[in-house]
Amino acid sequence: MQIVLIEGDGIGPEVTQAACRVIAAAGVKIDWVKASAGMVAAEQFGEPLPDETLEMIRRYRVALKGPCTTPVGKGYRSINVRLRQGLELFASVRPVNTLPGVKTPYEKVDLIVVRENTEGLYAGLEHQVVPGVVESVRLITRPAAERIVRFAFELARRHDRRMVTFCHKADVMRLSDGLFLECARAVADDYPFIQFEEKTIDNVCLELAMDPTQYDVLVMENLFGDVISDLGAGLVGGLGLVPGANLGTRYAVFEAVHGSAPDIAGKGLANPIAILRSAALMMEHVGRGSVALQIERAVVKTLQAGVGLTRDLGGTGTTATITEQLIKNLGA
Repeated sequence: MQIVLIEGDGIGPEVTQAACRVIAAAGVKIDWVKASAGMVAAEQFGEPLPDETLEMIRRYRVALKGPCTTPVGKGYRSINVRLRQGLELFASVRPVNTLPGVKTPYEKVDLIVVRENTEGLYAGLEHQVVPGVVESVRLITRPAAERIVRFAFELARRHDRRMVTFCHKADVMRLSDGLFLECARAVADDYPFIQFEEKTIDNVCLELAMDPTQYDVLVMENLFGDVISDLGAGLVGGLGLVPGANLGTRYAVFEAVHGSAPDIAGKGLANPIAILRSAALMMEHVGRGSVALQIERAVVKTLQAGVGLTRDLGGTGTTATITEQLIKNLGA
């Protein structure tokens, strides 16, 4: 099996290599096809997302990606946004669930954030009208709106989920979110066996902070999804624990949702669980569901045992020690 590997920047090479070790220990033989993206690619090729990288993903269809640095307010445009638009990875899927051994204010959180990945304010349609005035276009189209809502309902059906919540702000953005809401209602009619509700995004944020266990599958536009998916991660222990997948009709990129953490890069302190759990989603995607389950069980056992954990998880261990524990617990 050949899969593209984008190590990324900062701690990216450390955590991706840890994930590769665990996958190999689980008995999966993968011929990793390395591709470049991020600051390293910009320095080497003069381009943070070389055309060769996109072509590799188009050829092999599936990629595992480490975090890539995005300059704030300057430099090149987000690599993640360019990947999603260039490969039509229209659906971002972020499972959010509490894990044994991780202390959080909540118990039994088990929800999935489904985010439209190609439009909204992240479509990148902005320009300077006059000096000191910038205009950004929030793009919502009927085909993309219907596609992402249908994706959410199909995901709910496959995974025996009980309810889909559509998050919007149609009371303020009557045309754009009004169109999205109209599409959501129409698609929901095709799935009478799954509960459907519609809520304003501010109300969803309030209720997530009070009781996130009431939610199951949430679907929304791009910017709202970016915020809610990170909020969800915060409810269950942080970005270092939560996996991510970007899915289209032909291609799929699985990635850790945290940043590149340049302050600890090269020090062997990074937590590889987020990228490993993303790799577990990848294993399920390519038909190796038993391996995905094996990896998830190893993560749970490692967190419960509390041995070799990195500092962000309350331990004094390193990337190497937690990786060894994960491999040990694969067969436990």
